[in-house]
Amino acid sequence: MTLGSGTKILSIGLHPSQLDYSKHPGLDEAALTARVEAATAVLLDSGFDVVSCMLPADPDAAEDLVKSRLGEATYGLAMIGGGIRMLPEQTLLFERIVNVLTAAAPGIRLCFNTSPETTVDAFLRWVQPAGRG
Repeated sequence: MTLGSGTKILSIGLHPSQLDYSKHPGLDEAALTARVEAATAVLLDSGFDVVSCMLPADPDAAEDLVKSRLGEATYGLAMIGGGIRMLPEQTLLFERIVNVLTAAAPGIRLCFNTSPETTVDAFLRWVQPAGRG
């Protein structure tokens, strides 16, 4: 089931300042920040109604931030980035984010990317950008 083209999307990721780059050779905060910003620009230019939500690694603070964003608008889709889902040290954070999303926004759909560059693909599995569907 795809969602309507006017669906508001919450794009959730781990803030680039929160990563331990010693575990990711060849990547640094500036490079990751640039990739995230470029991907966000593509999403907005493509007509998606997306709000970025960059989280701290602290699960309590992250949960509070997601709740705050959910209180600002009604979202039909939430994307949880790979920095939260794919890093074993972020398992608790991932669980907390999934649980707050499903409790605070019943019926919200979830999608997942593997990198900033694959976010548009994750969105397209569920939503067509405005003017295209």
